Amino acid sequence: MKRIAIILSGCGNRDGSELQESLSLMLAIDRRGWEYQCFAPEGMLEVVPHIEVEDDEEEGTIVDMEQRDIFAESARVARGNLLPMERYSPSDYDALALPGGMGAARNLSTYAFDGPRMTVVDSVADAILATYRAEKPLLAMCIAPMVVAKVLGRYEVKLTLGNTDNQASEVARQLGCHTEECSSTAVCVDEEHKVLTTPAYMVASRISEIFDGAENLVARLAEMLGQ
Repeated sequence: MKRIAIILSGCGNRDGSELQESLSLMLAIDRRGWEYQCFAPEGMLEVVPHIEVEDDEEEGTIVDMEQRDIFAESARVARGNLLPMERYSPSDYDALALPGGMGAARNLSTYAFDGPRMTVVDSVADAILATYRAEKPLLAMCIAPMVVAKVLGRYEVKLTLGNTDNQASEVARQLGCHTEECSSTAVCVDEEHKVLTTPAYMVASRISEIFDGAENLVARLAEMLGQ
């Protein structure tokens, strides 16, 4: 049975892991009869409201802008079955996957704030690099390939961030990557470096596209693993 590690970045598309992408990925793995284990770093995130609050809404409406812990928020997605990044070892898993959501750009990295000068959380960067050096596959969805681009750009990996003319793709190329244009459910496969990416909500407009993209991503992983 194959075991896939998943790195989460919080809970919610605007400040954490995108829930539809995360759950579609977990479901696609489970439907293969495989297992997954979720991981997340610790650290504080600034909560971004997921509803638009108008100025004329009734008095007493509270917009939550408090800070919360990335690990604690990720546990919501993983139903509590979550391990700290320090517990991750590529020898225990067949692949490492990163669903999208702005948490990848705000919590796992500083891409949302620093663009091409971004940094990646040490434990996440270490996990990606260790997986790459162990010659295990890396999967990423939506904006999460930016995290991979920062860590592995020096190796000129190929990945997709949807359209090749968007800002994220331009930054990925600045970091040394090759970018490929993909539809919402397509998968960009870098056979040489064992990197598989799909655009998800970088391009998609419907949840069914997210599910199909995750299914295709895991199917291509199965091929890479000889399943």
